[in-house]
Amino acid sequence: MPFSKKTAEFLECERWWILAALMCVGGFFGGFTYTVRGGIFCNAQTANFVLLAMAIGDGDWAQARYLVIPITAYFLGAVVSETAAAHIKKYNLIRWDTLLIMIELVVVVILGFIPDDAPFQISQVAVNFICSMQYNTFRQADGIPMATTFCTNHLRQVGVFFTKGIRHAEKAHFSRMLFHVGMLALFVAGGIIATVLCRRFGGKGVWFAAVPLLFILCDLLYADLHKEKGELDRKPKGH
Repeated sequence: MPFSKKTAEFLECERWWILAALMCVGGFFGGFTYTVRGGIFCNAQTANFVLLAMAIGDGDWAQARYLVIPITAYFLGAVVSETAAAHIKKYNLIRWDTLLIMIELVVVVILGFIPDDAPFQISQVAVNFICSMQYNTFRQADGIPMATTFCTNHLRQVGVFFTKGIRHAEKAHFSRMLFHVGMLALFVAGGIIATVLCRRFGGKGVWFAAVPLLFILCDLLYADLHKEKGELDRKPKGH
């Protein structure tokens, strides 16, 4: 299995369980924004680009201008994560990956305080921003390239390794396939949990996403301050 590799080969921020938990959080964010924050998904931007093209085609310039906002937020998330990752190394205290989880926790807490009758765009842009940073920061799980905020590549990998497993009759291919199936299941589970909780608690349901984020933060802080204290300048694979 991919997650059976020696821990010394990868940093703590690359461990499979960290990205698995973030996959569940990604599904939660999708369920949150769709259920109680405007009926849209903010984890990725493909749909917004399609809607932008349609708005331009229809001559709906007001809608086109609005769609530039979430797209820009996602762009800025990538810019901030790249810039911050380069600068935080100078302080030699914690990794950017750890700081990002702190930021996500703060954003999640703030989102829960936003009234349900407030403009949905506030929550949508915030989720766009943090999902972009999460996607750009956590790129591999035990050496396996992956995304934690959407499912398209995982579904493709399931098809690829299923085909390879049938063609070559190798267990390693099916193990890789099951890894991606597991990530998809966690994303779906996050969406289910978000739907149930947000239907019951409204926007405050987003606070439940803080639970896995808090566990991740404690683990990464321990790694930065003790287990990997001398490796803070080491780049995660895939960066």
